[in-house]
Amino acid sequence: MGLIVFLALILAVLLWGGAAYNRLVSQRNEFKNAFAQIDVQLKRRYDLIPNLVETAKKYIAHERETLEAVVQARNSAVSAHAAAATDPSNPDAMRQLAAAEGGLSGALGRLFAVAEAYPDLKANQTMMQLTEELTSTENRIAFARQAFNDAVMTYNNAVQQFPSNFIASAFSFQPAELLKATESDEERKAVKVQF
Repeated sequence: MGLIVFLALILAVLLWGGAAYNRLVSQRNEFKNAFAQIDVQLKRRYDLIPNLVETAKKYIAHERETLEAVVQARNSAVSAHAAAATDPSNPDAMRQLAAAEGGLSGALGRLFAVAEAYPDLKANQTMMQLTEELTSTENRIAFARQAFNDAVMTYNNAVQQFPSNFIASAFSFQPAELLKATESDEERKAVKVQF
């Protein structure tokens, strides 16, 4: 009788461990899927920016520093994005992506501030369409980041809460990094994309 109880207890622990492991895998896949949704919107954003710069370049050619800053910030963001897309559970890659995205938002904000001084640029149909698309994309990115952070929070809770933390540590499930806003006041300002 004691052996049956012992075997039943072992079976219960194994079943619980398997269920906990599967739940952790499922939650990890959910936050990676949520990052894939951000990935789609960031690629769209990165594709819009060169068109925006080319359109603006015709009107504000002597604002070369601003245009180059946007291009450089975009390139940095694309590189950081590639690293984060490879492994969204890598905290360093996620911090670098957040910093690069903050720099890109700041550079875009400066571009739009400069563009305010050029009525012909503000009235340009292509520029208006690009800014509208960029505004829409920025909103989609914000929603996708929120969904990602929600999925990461659920996953992190499962990794850190008792008793599933035993399974998480046994199988090297590490907490994931939230996508946070950068700390700079300049980078925390919303990108102004309306004319």
